[in-house]
Amino acid sequence: MKHEHKMVPEEKVEAIGALLKDPQRPLKERFRALFTLKNLGGSTAIAAISYSFQDPSALLKHELAYCLGQMGDVEAIPILTTVLKDTNQEPMVRHEAGEALGAIGDQSVLDLLREYSKDSVVEVAETCQLAVGRIEWLQSEASKKQKFNGDGIFDSVDPTPPSEEMNIETLKKRLTDESLPLFDRYRAMFSLRNLNTPESAKALAAGFKGSSTLFRHEIGYVLGQMSSDAVVEDLASVVRDSKENEMVRHEAAEALGSIATPEAMAVLQEYQNDEARVVRESCVVALDMSEYENSSEFQYADGLVKVNQEPILSS
Repeated sequence: MKHEHKMVPEEKVEAIGALLKDPQRPLKERFRALFTLKNLGGSTAIAAISYSFQDPSALLKHELAYCLGQMGDVEAIPILTTVLKDTNQEPMVRHEAGEALGAIGDQSVLDLLREYSKDSVVEVAETCQLAVGRIEWLQSEASKKQKFNGDGIFDSVDPTPPSEEMNIETLKKRLTDESLPLFDRYRAMFSLRNLNTPESAKALAAGFKGSSTLFRHEIGYVLGQMSSDAVVEDLASVVRDSKENEMVRHEAAEALGSIATPEAMAVLQEYQNDEARVVRESCVVALDMSEYENSSEFQYADGLVKVNQEPILSS
């Protein structure tokens, strides 16, 4: 699947890529450039995104992998494979590469994902197990009957389909039942997200007590998508917990950024100097996102606007 936007000249796409690649630029600006490239799609955008996997910021690299997965273009498979295999990359980056391969959904990666389903890093192994489940589900009869990604409410390619259950209490039981396969618990998670009520957000927050780091981080991610102010305190307590895995704290911080209430922003301001780099950087990026949520700015992914304003980058 390609969605190259012919209206944007290649040199402009390259200029946005140059913004993303520039380590001297503020991280929040590089994030906006990244999401602009994701929206533009195509080979030049993929090449620009792929370049920055050598960056020292784990937060940025994991977001690169996330965007490549959401773009759904098989051209990204080789770089994502390289990142998944690279044990020098941080677990949260390798995990995101595995999830992105599942999001692209091409059968050619099944053997690779099965191999890394046994990885010694548990977050990577669990991610690859889910990705295998997703690709197998896409080939199944069930997938022909059910809408999958975001259910039309949320614009995302999800690691599993939602379950068909609609009862919040039943879904919460499934979500928190650690005897069930992770794939089934994720399905309950996405159903609760799609219900999109304060009650379903509170039910999701109960998932923060789960034993899987990967699962807890995904709870943070979906609460960010929902942007429900009913769970600000639940998310704040995750960010404040210095014993929690930084992959989970970072997602909770970004979720607070998308909720963008004064209470949520106060937590981000408090933790933008946290000892954990990925938490610090998440708070900075989330504050930028919350400023956007509360402003009259036209779009968050404004790399094209930036490039058009800066003749030096178009050379």
